[in-house]
Amino acid sequence: MLSSNASFSSINSIRTRTSSASSDAVPERKSDYDYFFYRNLWWDKGEFSEKAKWEEVTLPYVLAKGIAIDDYEERVEKFNIHRCWEWLNGEVLIYELPSMPHEICISAIVKQINRQCGNADGTDAEILGTGSTRTRDINRGKEADASFRPKKLANRPWPNLVVEVAYTETLDHAEEALKYWLSPGRAHDCIIVKIDPVPQDRAPVRMRAWHYCVSAGRGTRNTVPLVTTFEFGTQDSTGAPLIIAQGQCIINISLSCLYHDFKQPDSLAPPMDLFAPPVDPLAPPVDPSASPIQPQTLLPDPIPLDFFFVQHNIRKAFDY
Repeated sequence: MLSSNASFSSINSIRTRTSSASSDAVPERKSDYDYFFYRNLWWDKGEFSEKAKWEEVTLPYVLAKGIAIDDYEERVEKFNIHRCWEWLNGEVLIYELPSMPHEICISAIVKQINRQCGNADGTDAEILGTGSTRTRDINRGKEADASFRPKKLANRPWPNLVVEVAYTETLDHAEEALKYWLSPGRAHDCIIVKIDPVPQDRAPVRMRAWHYCVSAGRGTRNTVPLVTTFEFGTQDSTGAPLIIAQGQCIINISLSCLYHDFKQPDSLAPPMDLFAPPVDPLAPPVDPSASPIQPQTLLPDPIPLDFFFVQHNIRKAFDY
């Protein structure tokens, strides 16, 4: 699984917990009451206040307790909160704080996937970007940083490819996200990126990526094996300079994985049934010569994602 021997700066907690549904959290110092108030504004009003001293909290941070998942989803929709909160057993957790490195990295990966899949646009094999669409199970409500899938049957709603980028998020939490997404019957591939946090307005230097795929088989305790991992920053774990070239740090996504559970178009001629009811005269005509869509005729297989360009985009964002 993910290696947690990262040398990223951890964030100190001031031991407060906020909630609009319970009053268990009692700040220990008078100044903490101000932080408590300003942090709670994110849940109460959707306001992310710099006065909350977010840099001093430990993530995941309990923002609210005793919240039903429907109420959580309503609040997320109302305040347009994405990629930062999740719901777990009645608690609303902050697992990632808004940051430019986080958003730039997501955008750079999404841009590559869209470009690589562009030849399928407008066809029945088009890859749909489902973004941060919310998902839920009995104990958890979560959304990805980015997600992708082809057209699928209505009873196959999960994305096939999920991207999770962790900046202030911990590696332990990213590993929990991996288990969530790649549980049986859910996503097929998951890319995890960890960017070690740096002071504001400085470019990140250590960046790592992991690719997991269920086609590689499941190990003990139903874990999904790691397919690819590499560092793609400008420094390694020791602080030594790291220089990568185009084509060196690649994650390959197989089309058989990306198109898992792909629903072929309805226009394909069904097998002949002598006992079938009469055809509806208003129904669209069926082309008897139609054949199943072959994504391999449209897209490269596998689809390469070059993290040289992800690093380039992140560095460019801080090249003032």
